[in-house]
Amino acid sequence: MLTVAASALRNNKKSTAAACFSLAMPFLLSSPTPPPPPHSSSLPRSPSPRPRLPLPPPRRAALVTAAQDPRWRRAMASLAVSASASASGEEVTHLAQREAAEIDEQLMGPLGFSVDQLMELAGLSVAAAVAEVYKLGEHTRVLVICGPGNNGGDGLVAARHLHHFGYKPSVCYPKRTPKPLYSGLCTQLESLTIPFVPVEDLPANLSEEFDIIIDAMFGFSFHGTPRPPFDDLINRLVSLSAIDNSAKRPAIVSVDIPSGWHVEEGDINGGGFKPDMLVSLTAPKLCAKKFTGPHHFLGGRFVPPPIVSKYKLHLPPYPGTSMCVRIGKAPSVDISSLRENYISPELLENQVMPDPFDQFVRWFDEAVTAGLREPNAMALTTADKEGKPSSRMVLLKGVDKQGFVWYTNYGSQKAHDLSENPNAALLFYWNEMNRQVRVEGSVQKVPEEESEKYFHSRPRGSQLGAIVSKQSTIIPGREVLQQAYKELEQKYSDGSVIPKPDYWGGYRLTPKLFEFWQGQQSRLHDRLQYSLREVDRSTVWHIERLSP
Repeated sequence: MLTVAASALRNNKKSTAAACFSLAMPFLLSSPTPPPPPHSSSLPRSPSPRPRLPLPPPRRAALVTAAQDPRWRRAMASLAVSASASASGEEVTHLAQREAAEIDEQLMGPLGFSVDQLMELAGLSVAAAVAEVYKLGEHTRVLVICGPGNNGGDGLVAARHLHHFGYKPSVCYPKRTPKPLYSGLCTQLESLTIPFVPVEDLPANLSEEFDIIIDAMFGFSFHGTPRPPFDDLINRLVSLSAIDNSAKRPAIVSVDIPSGWHVEEGDINGGGFKPDMLVSLTAPKLCAKKFTGPHHFLGGRFVPPPIVSKYKLHLPPYPGTSMCVRIGKAPSVDISSLRENYISPELLENQVMPDPFDQFVRWFDEAVTAGLREPNAMALTTADKEGKPSSRMVLLKGVDKQGFVWYTNYGSQKAHDLSENPNAALLFYWNEMNRQVRVEGSVQKVPEEESEKYFHSRPRGSQLGAIVSKQSTIIPGREVLQQAYKELEQKYSDGSVIPKPDYWGGYRLTPKLFEFWQGQQSRLHDRLQYSLREVDRSTVWHIERLSP
């Protein structure tokens, strides 16, 4: 039986941690799967022995895995910042120039950091913030303009990381610093064939060549008026930021300080450029209070407690393993403009398995290998006798050639619907892989002994929770559940067997239709549908392509 072991999905630990800013598609990184044997689009359902669903690779506990999910990180970052600020009544600390300089001196003095270490952390934070907002496919070409100081070094490091994330950076570095640290950073970029573009070779219209421009010219220690060629480069950014329609110009990202701004007073005369994103480092500088762009991030997850204590810093928590966190007001969103231009391999008829169960196992295995959070999560849609639908997320707990299995309370809304209308639909959505699978069919309860066996494989806490919860019924408050749980916990504290309640068990959906969806560019998605047909007195699966 192709059984998804609940305990395996729940308890195994993931072997490698995904970086906060990227999740590679396994079907692009791993060895290609051997093509299936030649087949027609209509084939009999095979009675051959059922292959076992591969067990998931080692995984972290659920909370850590959640922290590696980009969507979870973005949502929780905003929640964490809001909750933290609300709890203390303080806003994020902003530093004066003198304080910023003192903190750097202490970091690189008694606290043991080196300048190249801080530069690496800062550049990584910048690249992570860029990748959080500007997605590959729509913002691929990046110009990094580097100044002669540490801010420019941060830009060189960011260019390297962006290259490894899949972006195509170019570097404009007019005044190279003749120090081994900076020479080494340049050598690293040259070894990756990242182009260095002289100022005089930059295109007249930067919008035609680049999707993102990273301003890494001057940091908080800069004084005076920018000199050539940086004065002209800043003026070019001023002209770009004056274009109201951001879709018609590159996004401008400033590292720590928008170049040309006063570190404390901001754009004093109003003639500076207005970046779309500001990535503050260590802590925001006072000029960041004048930043009005949609994306303000804090980068540099390295501030030790002695610095926090001495300067009474109030900084937001970093979510999960992220090197950056959004601060300030979240940008307003035009819902109608939210879209992804998917980039995926084509899903072709001669590449898929002839049996939809086998194709599902292949995709499920790849989702597990990619480290997706709860790849067995599925939307279950039911309808009552009047056709009124309802949906909810449940967890797949088993699948074989007979169908898809999940467990629930037999007094729940979904169970009530299924008692009146034993037909349902499942939807698996694997966002990071641009994939979804729809399954439709009839539903029956699994045998009692099957429910009994699975119930006792669950953690004892989950067993107690199943008894306590009369699912979908109205209760006066959470304390009712907690009290009932404590009483049961005490009752079975001796480790005795917890009996499965009669009102809890499993269902199996027997598929009549599958649809495998792969997102593609310009909304020209791949949709392959498997449906049952009668051919020569045999029931076969027939594959058809649907228009997106």
